[in-house]
Amino acid sequence: MASYKAMYKYELARAAGVGMKTLRRWLNENFEELSKFGYKPSDSMLCPGAVKFMCEKYVIFIEQIN
Repeated sequence: MASYKAMYKYELARAAGVGMKTLRRWLNENFEELSKFGYKPSDSMLCPGAVKFMCEKYVIFIEQIN
């Protein structure tokens, strides 16, 4: 089972292989669901719940470094 950690938006964009413009569009399209995790567009960091949601929706694999 994957464990998700808070991460910056630019880190999630890099993991997804997309630019920040695309990530911002994805975040905007999913604002209603993400707001349940306390997400605000002005946030530079996404909470673990928001990261998990985005990873599951857009099939983003986060490398876990131990």
